[in-house]
Amino acid sequence: MAAKGKSGEFRALLGLKPGDKVDLAKYDCGATFGRKKDEAETELAANLARLTDLQARIWAEAKHAVLIVLQGIDAAGKDGTIKVIAGAFNPQGTPVTSFKEPSSLELAHDFLWRIHAAVPEKGDIGVFNRSHYEQVLIVRVHGLEPEARWRNHYRQINDWEGMLTQEGVTILKFFLAIDKDEQRKRFQDRVDDPTKRWKISPTDLPERQRWADYQIAFEDMLFETSTDWARWHVIPANHNWLRDLAISEIVADALDDLNPQYPEPAAGIEGLKIV
Repeated sequence: MAAKGKSGEFRALLGLKPGDKVDLAKYDCGATFGRKKDEAETELAANLARLTDLQARIWAEAKHAVLIVLQGIDAAGKDGTIKVIAGAFNPQGTPVTSFKEPSSLELAHDFLWRIHAAVPEKGDIGVFNRSHYEQVLIVRVHGLEPEARWRNHYRQINDWEGMLTQEGVTILKFFLAIDKDEQRKRFQDRVDDPTKRWKISPTDLPERQRWADYQIAFEDMLFETSTDWARWHVIPANHNWLRDLAISEIVADALDDLNPQYPEPAAGIEGLKIV
């Protein structure tokens, strides 16, 4: 299916080529690329309709697996992104996995053990809310492993994602970039709104004090693990509407590239009269 309208623009603007470096201190997390919120609503609706159609064909064809990886600092908008993007899909073909602190069983295995078990099967579009990248983020920032060990994870991750790609998994990775003041506003909104207060964790504010350390870890993650087979997309996420528009377009374009088709019916089905 051919891309429509402005499709392709966000993929070109926001996709990182291998070797690209991002200075998050200078990155414009509030960028809109000349788009307007009211106009974006119409474009988003069209993108979501594309996603609904494409996911139905991918599910029916059962030939491709798609993995969407979402990373970002606390309150970057991972949950909101899932609500909008995955909301266009049939839940039966859209497993969503949120990776929390590993259990004792998971810690008894290599760090990719629990991740690999959640990789979507052919026909599914899986979403990771956080992922294997925590092994080079929180593990690094909190000094949970020696540097030589967590640095080796970059190579292991690239090799693992390369293997998945060779086995037919399309990997789409999104880093949701917000600035420190936007995080402050979102945290304050959670505190002030009784329906959102449950979202605040006792660890959120101490983690916020590590902002600079996380930014360095994010920059290295993006540089070390944006590959030809699993490219990162850095999404300006201060504006939820721009975030949703960009990600919906990039995902729809990637699914279009797979050219999924409904399977041919069994012999004798076409023209059959049901009595």
